[in-house]
Amino acid sequence: MVDLNELQKKIYQNKVNKHFNLTNIHQEFCYIYGEVAEAYDAWYKKMGTDAISLELADIAIYVLGLAEMLGISLEDSILKKMAINEKRVYINGKKVEPTAPQD
Repeated sequence: MVDLNELQKKIYQNKVNKHFNLTNIHQEFCYIYGEVAEAYDAWYKKMGTDAISLELADIAIYVLGLAEMLGISLEDSILKKMAINEKRVYINGKKVEPTAPQD
């Protein structure tokens, strides 16, 4: 299995090596938005799984790079969020908020 923390560091090091943006968080979010649009476009235009998979990889690379810029372990965050989601209750695909116990 891939160690996301290590991958995150490799992606950041590539940004350093290529003199890519290392400080403008706003710009990174815009790049992610653009990559999501490109992935959707590849799917919508039925460009095939190879094209879609490369666009999804671009999204992951940008997200992992941003996480490293922000000092966030995305691996830890994903595991934490998965644990939260496992405990949530859904009915017909909609999240059901827990109700406070009645006295």
